[in-house]
Amino acid sequence: QVQLVESGGGLVQAGGSLRLSCAASGRISSSSTMGWYRQAPGKQRELVALMDRYRFTNYAESVKGRFTISRDNAKNTVDLQMNSLKPEDTAVYYCHLRDVRAFWGQGTLVTVSS
Repeated sequence: QVQLVESGGGLVQAGGSLRLSCAASGRISSSSTMGWYRQAPGKQRELVALMDRYRFTNYAESVKGRFTISRDNAKNTVDLQMNSLKPEDTAVYYCHLRDVRAFWGQGTLVTVSS
């Protein structure tokens, strides 16, 4: 089993920055992909950013140029640096790990005020 614990959410004004962190523990495959999804009120969960073990990345179009994902394979952590935040970035952000299984963190709320 894998456990994912997120931290770093909060309230920020539009144009500000936040950094989310996720620590994974348990039986983690070296081939895993890690990253972030988000779910805004009344909307479906959507991809934000993913990074595989080769450090190839996949970003949602809406966050390209503003968000940066980073990963430390030795520590099994994945971070999301969010800059130039917009009110539409307001959501619960979920850490995600995928190998042959899929795991989710409990979520951390990011609120961007206008």
